[in-house]
Amino acid sequence: MDNFFHLKKSGTNVGTEISAGLTTFFALSYALFVIPGVLNEAGIPGQAAFLATIIASVVGTLIMGLFANVPYALAPGIGLNAFFTYTVVMSLGFRWQEALALVFFCGLVNIIITVTKIRKMLISAIPVNLQVAISGGIGCFIAYIGLKNAGFLQFKTGAADILSVNNKPFSAEQEHFSHGISSVVSGGGIVPSLSNFNNPEIILAVIGVLITVILLVKKVPAALLVGIILTTIIGIPMGVTNLHISGQYSFGASVSQLGDTFLAAFSDKGMGSLFSDPHRLPLVLVTILSFSLSDTFDSLGTFIGTGRQTGIFSGKEEMELEEQPGFKSKLDKALFADSIATGVGSLFGTSNITAYVESSAGIGAGGRTGLTSVTVAVMFILSAFLSPFLSIIPSVAVAPSLIMVGVMMMGNFNDIPWKDLEEAIPAFMASIVMAFTYNITYGIAFGFIFYTLVKTVLGKGRQVHPLIWVVSLLFIINFAVLALI
Repeated sequence: MDNFFHLKKSGTNVGTEISAGLTTFFALSYALFVIPGVLNEAGIPGQAAFLATIIASVVGTLIMGLFANVPYALAPGIGLNAFFTYTVVMSLGFRWQEALALVFFCGLVNIIITVTKIRKMLISAIPVNLQVAISGGIGCFIAYIGLKNAGFLQFKTGAADILSVNNKPFSAEQEHFSHGISSVVSGGGIVPSLSNFNNPEIILAVIGVLITVILLVKKVPAALLVGIILTTIIGIPMGVTNLHISGQYSFGASVSQLGDTFLAAFSDKGMGSLFSDPHRLPLVLVTILSFSLSDTFDSLGTFIGTGRQTGIFSGKEEMELEEQPGFKSKLDKALFADSIATGVGSLFGTSNITAYVESSAGIGAGGRTGLTSVTVAVMFILSAFLSPFLSIIPSVAVAPSLIMVGVMMMGNFNDIPWKDLEEAIPAFMASIVMAFTYNITYGIAFGFIFYTLVKTVLGKGRQVHPLIWVVSLLFIINFAVLALI
């Protein structure tokens, strides 16, 4: 085990890695129920989407663990999942089979830019201060998810509450809704406020935060996982932890429905009709671009944000990434795993696969090698048969761990020269937009655009790497086209 995963070299052990894997899995397990539900709204059979989600997640996460030897979990991205259903299918009018074909082409694009030097050059082109800002921004992002899942935040219009997330998982619907928050003024629009601490869910979340803080500062082994377990147990007499097992998805029904979605992307209703109308070709290409940009930068942001802080991806890794051909570095291999998983997901019937930001919970629990990912993959496999048991763990029990991971990652902001506006403005835009739009890609987009703008205004445009110029322009085009359709 040590020889394969290099545990001692990474400063970890089997127990820590397994604990970290369990922490990551419980932090993202909500996705197994949210993703199929949203895909079902697009017309994909829910049972098939459930099993397709598990299959793609297992394949991607195993490649991440066994090939790249890094502690990241892969699964269909929540934001990409919402884009698939609410924008591509419902708004743009693509059939769900066509949307799966678009995801397949996105996977091909990502594989191509991974096996070539494009993705390598892009990572090396990102300025150091922006990389640090991405790390801190992911800390804000993951903490905000924790605060919402804990029920500490509610959203109001004027004096009336319109949204409360007490004991609700961070869902695609909430994310889709939240994208509109930044577009309204607080005077008459939607504003977040602190919830009243007057229900069992929020009280349990408070207890969970206190327990997790005590465990962390006392340096108790597997503190985050122990916090989740203890909070879940305490929630039983409080009526928050529901021991009544009832499953929406079953393995048998999922297997029988999988035939409806397997290779549907290549059917006459999928790829067969995708390019049949020449007038729709520009829309097809822009949609593939949107999928690819989001998929690529969601994963890059997660890798950069967590890997640099913990040493999983060191400066040496980035040098190897740029200078050596093939798949020599761990970061190379991690990017490849992410790209392959998206293609696999489209074949079985689910949306884009990406590295989950909740992996930071496992990393915060000490996960440093692929054994963490293998543990997550095993849990994914078990969930195909034991999905009803996952519903026992309330989201408020996991929320404290996410909040504490945010605390750990905020230290990255110390490395940003905030008094130098030339560096501070792009860093601020990247981190804050990322947190408040619930979208890693949007944060990176704003960081790139403002970095390019500031450098150009100061007559330092030549300091901006050509790839940053190109990607910034692509982001602007993407935003403009999506605003017009």
